[in-house]
Amino acid sequence: MTAERINPAGLARPSGFSHAVSAPVGRMVFLAGQIGTNRDGKLAEGGIVPQFEQALGNLLTALGAAGGEPSDLVSLTVYLTDVADYQAHGREIGAVWRRLAGTEYPAMAGVGVARLWLPAALVEIQGVAVVS
Repeated sequence: MTAERINPAGLARPSGFSHAVSAPVGRMVFLAGQIGTNRDGKLAEGGIVPQFEQALGNLLTALGAAGGEPSDLVSLTVYLTDVADYQAHGREIGAVWRRLAGTEYPAMAGVGVARLWLPAALVEIQGVAVVS
């Protein structure tokens, strides 16, 4: 599937997201929120960057099992217990994204929350993909 990333000149240049994504007709895949735990349920150690990497890897594993690939992602919501910490590590998080998912970004939102299901979790990523 080739999704069209739409970033109008009338809006600020996006960094790490697209303002809109248009997807051709395909099978929609709704991806459950993923936190930074491994297969055994152990939370990644070392802070927001390793947890983001594990959570994104988990999301992409679920997407792959549904027949999709990173470019099929059309929307992501990133839930954060510390928005400032996420912003402070933006370059590292961006590098993780590019390594795991490539250079295209879905429409995204970052949402600050008081806590996640697992109290020590710092980030949760939920998404929608359109798979051809």
